[in-house]
Amino acid sequence: MRTIRVETSAATILLTEAPEPKVRDRQTGEIAKDANTGEALMTIGVVYIEAGESSLVKVTIPESGVAEELALGSPVSLPGLLARPWESVFNGQQRHGIAYRAAAVTLAVFPNVAGAAA
Repeated sequence: MRTIRVETSAATILLTEAPEPKVRDRQTGEIAKDANTGEALMTIGVVYIEAGESSLVKVTIPESGVAEELALGSPVSLPGLLARPWESVFNGQQRHGIAYRAAAVTLAVFPNVAGAAA
């Protein structure tokens, strides 16, 4: 399926779930690896706020792209954020969704809001 770039310049993104290893197989505990580099993958939870709307989103990031100084509730940047639609059949039921992947997660600053007190 096609991969779609996500433009984030007008969005506020806040960290809601700390980075943790992405599990490939829940039965064995195997950690997911990048298919090209073999690097371990991590997942984070964020709230993505844009144009007065918000969404809770899980994002996959390579382990080397996770900044050390992240704190829950802090604004973050997701350079190279991509969305990829997916679908599968599990236990006879069709499932579908959007998988998000970024090159990194780094600290950001809250955007300037017109009329806000300094």
